[in-house]
Amino acid sequence: MALRTQVSERQRRFGAELRRLREAAGLAVKDAGALVGMGGPQLSHIEAGRTGLEPARVAALLAAYGHTDETYLAAIQEMGLSSGKGWWTDFKGDVHASALDLAESESTASRLDSYETLLIPGLLQVSRYSEIILDGNARKVEFRRSRQKAITGERALPLHAVIHEAALRAQFGGPAVMREQLDHLVEISALPHVTIQILPFRCTEYVSTDTSFMIVRGPHSDLDTVLMEHPGGSSYLGEPEAVTAYRAKFERLKSLALPAVDTTRSLRSREEHDSWGLIQHIRYTL
Repeated sequence: MALRTQVSERQRRFGAELRRLREAAGLAVKDAGALVGMGGPQLSHIEAGRTGLEPARVAALLAAYGHTDETYLAAIQEMGLSSGKGWWTDFKGDVHASALDLAESESTASRLDSYETLLIPGLLQVSRYSEIILDGNARKVEFRRSRQKAITGERALPLHAVIHEAALRAQFGGPAVMREQLDHLVEISALPHVTIQILPFRCTEYVSTDTSFMIVRGPHSDLDTVLMEHPGGSSYLGEPEAVTAYRAKFERLKSLALPAVDTTRSLRSREEHDSWGLIQHIRYTL
């Protein structure tokens, strides 16, 4: 099997997981490879994500490593067969490689937890807002609209978004665009699998509230990944300690944010401050 010249994030994570389990079991790469009839260099290529591995050998390696969780095994076996291709492949060359990685990760995720500071999350943006953020690049806007099917399509993922009030008050595109965008937040929050909370300016606690991130929940909790966005692209964190820290951070942000947008409650039954009320207040001051 030829080695890959380009390794997707999901393929890289597959190899990293096998390496992590092997090292935890105290096995050298040469000895682990011998257990499944391959040399050390071949297993090294697999652990680097440069090639995949058939399910039977994945199962044999995990058994040798003492990892018997069936849900984890099934997820890892599927990752080992990943070609890295999907609907996002059509956008190769039009968007950053990290965006393609994100789309692939979302295609197999079980849930998404998002925290945004200055922008509305991409999955919740209306087209006119995206056009401003993406400098009118039609292909990037189309890619973002395609990504949104992750929460609106047949296999709709649960999404919990905590959005800083600053993102609602920044008038990208002008008042008309922002009114449309705020209306969309309220409308899409009516979906049973979408939860939106606003972190208000009046929050007095600092929990790295200046850093946006997304936790892409995998088929198994050990396969959760943290996405950190930067101007030049994105980086992914899969180390257990980092993921645990960001899970705790997101839980804290949820507790500090206003109660989630709830379109089923009447005005009289609402809390004095909630996310719906803040969105409506900002909308009518535009």
